[in-house]
Amino acid sequence: MPPSYLVTTPIYYVNDKPHIGSAYTTLACDVLARFKRLDGYRVKFLTGTDEHGQKVAKSAAAAGMDPQSFTDKVSQSFRGLTKELNISNDDFIRTTEARHKKACQALWNTLLERGEIYLGNYAGWYALRDEAYYAENELTEGPNGKKIAPSGAECEWVEEPSYFFRLSAWGDRLLQFYEDIPDFILPLTRRNEVTSFVKSGLQDLSVSRTTLSWGVPVPDGPGHVMYVWLDALTYYLTALGYPDTQAETFTTFWPADLQMVGKDILRFHAVYWPAFLMAAGLQPPKRVFAHGWWTNEGQKISKSLGNVIDPLALIETYGLDQTRYFLMREVPFGNDGDFSHDSMIRRINSDLANGIGNLAQRTLSLIAKNADGKVPVCGVLTQEDTRLLDAARGLPEIVRREIDVPAFHKALDALWDVVSQADRYIDEQAPWSLRKTDLSRMNTVLYVLAEVLRHLGLLLQPFMPEKAGLLLDQLAVPADSRSFAAFDSAHALQAGTLLPAPEGIFPRYVVEAEAAAHKG
Repeated sequence: MPPSYLVTTPIYYVNDKPHIGSAYTTLACDVLARFKRLDGYRVKFLTGTDEHGQKVAKSAAAAGMDPQSFTDKVSQSFRGLTKELNISNDDFIRTTEARHKKACQALWNTLLERGEIYLGNYAGWYALRDEAYYAENELTEGPNGKKIAPSGAECEWVEEPSYFFRLSAWGDRLLQFYEDIPDFILPLTRRNEVTSFVKSGLQDLSVSRTTLSWGVPVPDGPGHVMYVWLDALTYYLTALGYPDTQAETFTTFWPADLQMVGKDILRFHAVYWPAFLMAAGLQPPKRVFAHGWWTNEGQKISKSLGNVIDPLALIETYGLDQTRYFLMREVPFGNDGDFSHDSMIRRINSDLANGIGNLAQRTLSLIAKNADGKVPVCGVLTQEDTRLLDAARGLPEIVRREIDVPAFHKALDALWDVVSQADRYIDEQAPWSLRKTDLSRMNTVLYVLAEVLRHLGLLLQPFMPEKAGLLLDQLAVPADSRSFAAFDSAHALQAGTLLPAPEGIFPRYVVEAEAAAHKG
């Protein structure tokens, strides 16, 4: 059996439509899933929508809808985004599904039977926006006298009967777990934050509510519904057939290889989630990666400022694969990043149109014009030829290492380093001049360039599936020779293969002012 790989997005909250943050997380997971499939793995890629909790009930009421109808509508917008972004998820979980309710209640019963949950009374500070409880020492006082959570959300004092999870008993065990698996939480700065939080002391966690009814009912707990995060986190198990832990899907894919989250929900995934799992006798995931946030032209993104970035608008303006590329290349993955239209246009024109696009167009046009539109015959290789080919052949190892972190920007940096080397090579070798002096040498140079393009096209597939596919089409690479197993010499381009007429893959993005000036 091939090795398995489970990658998950967080489960997205449906109190509003999807935005750049959710698109970013989902796209990162898609790149991972596509890469692993091409690398021979048996992959399961999960995403979905979190549809319970007080915020959803409140948003539904504001829209004049019942919660189920409201979540049906908003969940569909998240499902639609996966199609618009060309996301290759294998499952889409909704927390209102019967299979999820079954998994949640099974996990609850296991925790209860193992003495990890008890009934008590909750009194403390609760942030509705975060669906999270906060200790007094985490709060600040706002200008209106309201208590403010570290996230900036206002908190209210809540008192109600509640079931509690014995989180306080898991502090030392969590710290030992972090020490034993130092790359469980990445980036490293996030690991340090989590460790400091756990060392400061954990309090038992309220895991049920009685002040609302929109949630998964607590088994044998009349009037109680599960705390939204215990409900939401269980989605990772739902898709694998839990509570049947002997099912093939569960034994194949759990524990998850990588769970991708935004930095704002790291605590839930790196503290509560492994504690819930270990308390239930289950293994925690192998890695949780918390990426940063985007700002918009230097400003924090918020609905009140009216600067929310719509991923669908980016696709409509710049193109699907151009948007995918920009989001994975522009910012060191894990850091916060600033979106600007100028930066996006620069990436499209510099990296895509003038970079890989220009290299492909020059090479393929020269082959069409000077080699009868067929893959040229490769003659004796020079040191310059070998150096460039070796750089291309060494890419899989580099990209594989960076993807496993994941460090998408570094993987793409490595690819574009080879693009730059190929650009210098074509200028130095000048195959258009060799046609007059050394036809055999010209053919060798064009073959080397085409073979380098093949390597680049294969590795670009996870990032830009459609555009990479077009590049491989123009090289006449068969569909069954596009996995990463095709890097070996047996799948190299065959001399004499007829190539289709070359066409541009990445058009230059022309801003309106530039277009008007050119027209004038």
